Amino acid sequence: MTIPVRQGRRAERRRRFDLRSTAMFFLLLAIIWCVLAFLARTAAVMVERRPVWAGVLAVLGLAGALRFRSGWRRFSAGRYARRAARALEEAADEASEHLGATATEEPAARAGTGAPAEPTAETVILEEPTAPLLAADYAELDPDGFEYAIAELCARGGCRDVEVVGGAGDLGADVVAIAPDGRRVVIQCKQYGDGNKVGSQDVQRFGGTCFTIHEADVAAVVTTSDFTAPALEYARQCGIVCLNGDELEAWRRGTGGSPWQPADPGP
Repeated sequence: MTIPVRQGRRAERRRRFDLRSTAMFFLLLAIIWCVLAFLARTAAVMVERRPVWAGVLAVLGLAGALRFRSGWRRFSAGRYARRAARALEEAADEASEHLGATATEEPAARAGTGAPAEPTAETVILEEPTAPLLAADYAELDPDGFEYAIAELCARGGCRDVEVVGGAGDLGADVVAIAPDGRRVVIQCKQYGDGNKVGSQDVQRFGGTCFTIHEADVAAVVTTSDFTAPALEYARQCGIVCLNGDELEAWRRGTGGSPWQPADPGP
């Protein structure tokens, strides 16, 4: 028995002619030709009317095409950003080194005096003693002037290296000096009126810095008024010398003791 074999279809079938696709192709081709013709005519008109501009545009277009083709891959925005960042970092390092060197010059220059001073405090050195003011003039002075007056009394009493260091950040020290016997004297000046006495809190604040921070051998509080009893008791316990208005006048006249050499209280 013979089994009939059915012929299969041909693997490839001829493509049938499509009128619509062909028409679309020729239409697109016509549009392209029209655009190219328009561009060519525009270029011809430009060359005729403005040949310089046409040449410039042609050169720029050619250069841009060559640049786009050969040099686009070489461009890297990240690379240029890294270069700029490195340049800024180097400039910042140089500036910080310069500022650091400038900041260390002043403490190094002041280290030779052997006297600690706060960077924000004003330091004025008295080279020669001048005539002290009258006691009545102390109340008329401003706080800075009163500190200078006390410094003049120290200089007149034979102290050396007298400095006015009062100001912002002085930590309680207004006048520092070296006594004739070599001890370091630290004085706080309190220019108060007669009705305003130096209290215990004022003396306690000074007592917390005069010995530990300013390394005083002699710590004293000098005022134009007087001290409260608790303030005098605290000063006695801590070894702080207190001079009120009368004792300040006696120091000025030379009839009383100085902070580094108090008067003998007697029997």
